[in-house]
Amino acid sequence: MEFNGADSVFVLVCTALVMLMTPALALFYGGMVRKKNVVSTTMHSYVTIALVSIQWILIGYTLVFGNDIGGIIGDLKYALLNGVGFEPNADYAATIPHQGFMLFQMMFAIITPALISGSFAERMRFPAVILFVLAWTTLVYDPIAHWVWGVGGWIRNLGALDFAGGNVVHISSGISALVVALLIGKRKNIKDITAHHIPMTILGGGLLWFGWFGFNAGSALGLNDVALDAFITTNTSAAAAGLSWMLFEYAHTKKFSAIGFISGAVAGLVAITPGAGFVTPIASLAIGAIGGAICYGAVTFLKEKLGYDDALDAFGCHGIGGIWGGIAVGLFGTTGINAAGADGLFYGGGVTLLSAQIISIAATIVYSAIVTFAIVKVIGLVTVFRATNIEEDYGLDVTMHGKGAYGEFGVIEEKESYSA
Repeated sequence: MEFNGADSVFVLVCTALVMLMTPALALFYGGMVRKKNVVSTTMHSYVTIALVSIQWILIGYTLVFGNDIGGIIGDLKYALLNGVGFEPNADYAATIPHQGFMLFQMMFAIITPALISGSFAERMRFPAVILFVLAWTTLVYDPIAHWVWGVGGWIRNLGALDFAGGNVVHISSGISALVVALLIGKRKNIKDITAHHIPMTILGGGLLWFGWFGFNAGSALGLNDVALDAFITTNTSAAAAGLSWMLFEYAHTKKFSAIGFISGAVAGLVAITPGAGFVTPIASLAIGAIGGAICYGAVTFLKEKLGYDDALDAFGCHGIGGIWGGIAVGLFGTTGINAAGADGLFYGGGVTLLSAQIISIAATIVYSAIVTFAIVKVIGLVTVFRATNIEEDYGLDVTMHGKGAYGEFGVIEEKESYSA
């Protein structure tokens, strides 16, 4: 079996773009926390790159893409990358090197637990973060990814569609983020917390938008018509959602929020991810506009009503956006865009695809919530999960990592307003 040079280069470039998304996430999240927690928040993303890179080559890849065991998990066929060479794997990507496919999928595995870090920013101790990332990737991400993308996976066999990670990346991380936020509790003096560096957040969001082209278009695994459609729908949805969020927020607050606009764009990117290569550009316009409005409602009204402290709105953007995006595939999916897909409700497919989407979403929600709850409880038996009052007052930059982002100034002036 021979590989295609153009496809291979395309996927490797997309791999680099997806890798960039995790440092971009560090900027996006880092700008929204207080200045005494910038290093800590940034480290959550960067240490995840290292931890998951190693976990993936040792065992993660084979658990997702190894030979199926009961529709639930892969076997150890590819453990330690045994048998993962230059020769393409026809089951997943017949025109690119197997190693290239493995690397592309690694970047998805990396960013997913990093997304969850937004829910526990400013209050989870770093040793607990390390344990959580490793446990969650192995016990939550890997099984769900096999269900959805692995040959023999039960969600794949059900006929549900997830082009680039609606279930696998966004719903799983978003629901898990909500569970962690509920378990770890609210930050101290939460009403006084504001973003410390809005341009940093906007830059991070812009780089996420840029990297998302690799995330979605690269999931076509070749330079073809589906990849180009995914590129167009990705940009269109982000643009529509950014404007939608901004306008809904203006109607509520009478201000055009910069963080609101870029958060809306990210919500649109999340919403289009499940269907990027299955829907038309016009459909992506609707998906993004609705996604921006729904996610704004979630982070503004639902969060306030339920009273949880999802610090950086991982649940509101990724959980809610991913759920809407998965349902949208069941409405807007069309084989006119991708013959390997299916027709949704609005394209004559009836409720078959929509039903499969809803079942897959429900399964992802339930599994992610239960296993994440168990992981947090077990980690709490091994090490201290939440920062102490003193650590939270001084900031995790100094107490966990030894230095603040901006030297001594700023940290002292903040800590004086807190009690130990």
